[in-house]
Amino acid sequence: MTKDEFLALYEKCQTGKCTAEEIQRLDHYKDEFELKELPWLPEMGDRDEVRTELLNTLRSKITPKEKSSRKFPARWAIAASLLIFLSVGIVVLSDKEQKQVTVADHFARKAAVKTAITPGSNKAILILANGNMVDLDGSDKGLVSKQGAAEVRKLCNGKLVYNAESKAENDNQVAYNTIATPRGGQYQLTLADGTMVWLNAASSLKFPTTFTGKERLVELTGEAYFEVAKNKSMPFKVVANGVNVNVLGTHFNVMAYQDESVVKTTLLEGSVRLEKDEITAMLTPGEQGLIKQGGSAFKVREVKVDDIVAWKNGLFSFENENIRTIMRQVSRWYDVDIDYEGPLSKQNFGGSVSRFKDISYLLKTLELTGTVHFKVNGRRITVMP
Repeated sequence: MTKDEFLALYEKCQTGKCTAEEIQRLDHYKDEFELKELPWLPEMGDRDEVRTELLNTLRSKITPKEKSSRKFPARWAIAASLLIFLSVGIVVLSDKEQKQVTVADHFARKAAVKTAITPGSNKAILILANGNMVDLDGSDKGLVSKQGAAEVRKLCNGKLVYNAESKAENDNQVAYNTIATPRGGQYQLTLADGTMVWLNAASSLKFPTTFTGKERLVELTGEAYFEVAKNKSMPFKVVANGVNVNVLGTHFNVMAYQDESVVKTTLLEGSVRLEKDEITAMLTPGEQGLIKQGGSAFKVREVKVDDIVAWKNGLFSFENENIRTIMRQVSRWYDVDIDYEGPLSKQNFGGSVSRFKDISYLLKTLELTGTVHFKVNGRRITVMP
């Protein structure tokens, strides 16, 4: 295989259209991978180490993982906020045990206690219309599921894509899927209409595999960023913790965690209308609409949108945030439990740091303020004055 043939085939794999034979060709070619004979400069690092890193990256993108008899790796910890959502009655039939179990039970049975605290990564489960669950972190690239008029594919970059071959004849034929991330997880998917969704940690999104009718309706728990495909004849609606976000085609972020006191919708592009019961509010780019849990009015304010969507771009970004708000984000992303000891400072914090830094770096940075200190015991962090 020539270099040009390899690049063309790899780009095809990125779209999810590679056949099994083509993936095998890519897998075979990786064994012939070598660095070009170019002048090697000292600042480029150790040649053998760079070659190994590039080779491992290539292999990770084109080599299907071995199938596992376990649907969920033991390294997944139980996500408490996720279990609230998952324990509402979804059931599956175990292959080995002739009884029904909830998804929460399934997590509890498979999860193991982790000791090392590591940053989050791309991992989620996909719950199909029939209740079957797919571990997206461990599943092979290519076709994941065929449901009615929709094919679900996992691309070489790990992204999940729904392709609708044709519209269902009536709403009764539309199947609903749910994608859910644990604490320490995030995921990206493209819905059947072309809308792109980035799902933050400890979040879930319920959506139809194809869109029919007068609107495109999805249900969110947690946090997600949306880039909605334009369709004037079929508005897009996000239902999140009692708030309806109505759009035609726009970019926005919704934060609706159960353990947060407010639901926040932040608009980057286009326009949205917020609704809750009889209350409404319109947003323009750069504005955020927020409403307290059980509140009776939206508050609209200007915000720094880059701070709001920093999580999508791999950053923690704090703008005048108190320590409890910050530690809730830390808990979700690093999958740790938080305790508080003694009276906490009322000082707020600002700044940004990579979400992929070791947690000790973030904690030490906060400690430099002299107003807060931390004690780490296993996967439990105690916050102290």
